[in-house]
Amino acid sequence: MTHRIEKTFVMLKPDTVNRGFIGEIITRLEKKGLQILAIKMLFVPLKKAEELYKQHIGKAFYAALYGFTVSSPVVVMVISGLDSINIVRTMIGSVDQIGTIRGDYSVTKSNRNLIHASDSVAAASREIGIFFEQNEICKYPKQDAMWVYSSLDLVEE
Repeated sequence: MTHRIEKTFVMLKPDTVNRGFIGEIITRLEKKGLQILAIKMLFVPLKKAEELYKQHIGKAFYAALYGFTVSSPVVVMVISGLDSINIVRTMIGSVDQIGTIRGDYSVTKSNRNLIHASDSVAAASREIGIFFEQNEICKYPKQDAMWVYSSLDLVEE
């Protein structure tokens, strides 16, 4: 059976940056066996925030989400790994799931929930494209792949 290595988009929100959890969360992702292909810290421009959350325009929480996203720096990343979209979303969890990123560090279910991650291959592709040019995404061999993925037959997407 062939297994696909996929890319996903992850954004560490302003509360992560301001509470000093950047390294902690990146460490958790890397310890899981995921690979960072691109990373940068930035203030999200208004147009990029609008594009990132366009599916929520008109919803009651949109203004707060949008406003919070542009309020302070964020860290955006392209993450790669076997089933990375599902794995990252599982690791993020919810505020009431101890052992997950939100369960361990967040206290509210509001937009101040530390982290955003793509929920599908299509969303990952779209969200990566908002923040990264193709030449900013590094491709390099994962040195511990044979230990992380054992004898799986892997194919990159």
